[in-house]
Amino acid sequence: MGIKVTPKKTVKKPVKKESSSFRNKLTRFLFKLFLWFIGISVLSVVFFKFVPVPFTPLMVIRAIENKVAGKEVYFSHDWESLDNISVNLQKAVIASEDGTFLIHNGFDFIAMQKAYKSNERGRRIKGGSTISQQTAKNVFLWQGRSYFRKGLEAYFTVLIEVIWGKERIMEVYLNSIEMGDGVYGAQAAAEHWYRKEASNLTPLQAAGIAAILPNPRKYTATSSSSYINNRKTKIMRVMRTVGKIKY
Repeated sequence: MGIKVTPKKTVKKPVKKESSSFRNKLTRFLFKLFLWFIGISVLSVVFFKFVPVPFTPLMVIRAIENKVAGKEVYFSHDWESLDNISVNLQKAVIASEDGTFLIHNGFDFIAMQKAYKSNERGRRIKGGSTISQQTAKNVFLWQGRSYFRKGLEAYFTVLIEVIWGKERIMEVYLNSIEMGDGVYGAQAAAEHWYRKEASNLTPLQAAGIAAILPNPRKYTATSSSSYINNRKTKIMRVMRTVGKIKY
């Protein structure tokens, strides 16, 4: 009488189910993370619509750079309402940085296209970023040229255009941008370069500050080089075409 041997059943591991479960969990996690990011970013933009920006990522980065280099860590930053900042400086930065600021929706695609074509040819020019884009970058992001950061910059630019509006964007911009080595904002710049209040800047003085914005740690608004003096002249000429500013 033969013995019947029953073959062992091979238990297959549910690889596909486990893999599918992991992907589902990862998808849910990323979706929740995305929702948290949207919520926090919108709330932060709403918050700074009413509250002065105390410091920016660039201020922190500059402080760290100076600390590592063994230099004195300092920065001058005094917040002023837009009413206390000379209209001459408002016109100067529009003339220098963003001629279509008052009419665009956050992006100047013509300027961006020109910058892209010139960069392709290897020329060194300023980028096509608007005042709105610069403000979004300065307040909410870090310096850099990656596509990821540029994408976030575009996102925050849309938010501040919708939530803040032009007047608040200009106010935050003029209170947060770097206007000298360790000098941030219009009031600090007016005191640093001209020993006066930001509300009393003359057209020439405003043009002097705007002229150094491409590299405020390299150039000086007073006792300037011929390059900066030429920029001042050009900015003042364009300022006369800006007209009355209506936000």
